[in-house]
Amino acid sequence: MSDIKHWSKVELLHQTHSNPNIHHKGTHSYYSNAWSEGFEHSVVRYLYGDAYSLQAWEPAWEIDQLYVGDYVCIGAEAVILLGGNHTHRTDWFSLYPFVENIERSYQAKGDTIIGDGAWIGMRAMIMPGIRIGEGAIIASGAIVTKDVEAYTVVAGNPAKVVKKRFSDETISRLLALNVYALPVETFERIKHLLCDADIDALESELTK
Repeated sequence: MSDIKHWSKVELLHQTHSNPNIHHKGTHSYYSNAWSEGFEHSVVRYLYGDAYSLQAWEPAWEIDQLYVGDYVCIGAEAVILLGGNHTHRTDWFSLYPFVENIERSYQAKGDTIIGDGAWIGMRAMIMPGIRIGEGAIIASGAIVTKDVEAYTVVAGNPAKVVKKRFSDETISRLLALNVYALPVETFERIKHLLCDADIDALESELTK
């Protein structure tokens, strides 16, 4: 029974990833993998460093990296596109990646960074080189083509800002507390206040 996939069971990323170009912070980020074959196989696309690409070819350019913060929730069948397919030049007459021009056609997009506490909804797609801020929400089915600010909700194709989760003042105060970088003991002590929205109480507890 332990191997049966179910919507109530998740894959903790730090326990399953092996690609050296995927970097995880902490031990709490998860992927809801009940309807797919796992985070590295189904979610992360076009990233050099898997078993096949390591054996089949030697990269001719610097590899884009994927950074996943702590307490990140990734919904089923989400897709994170990385750097391996940036060889379709829109400024050339032909979009085809001819082998003899493959090095010249490659255009790096940069690293993809998912901030602490972000939530990526089911079947959302994150395009290469995107930065998603702390506590941001990517709605189900959204196609993210631009960076997403901290504690902001985006939805649609292309994803647009729906709202901010809190006021600008509260977001600034919350980011200043840097709660996801706190020592484990401190984080456990204030965790109940993170399951609320009283910024004064949270600040007060952290100044004790």
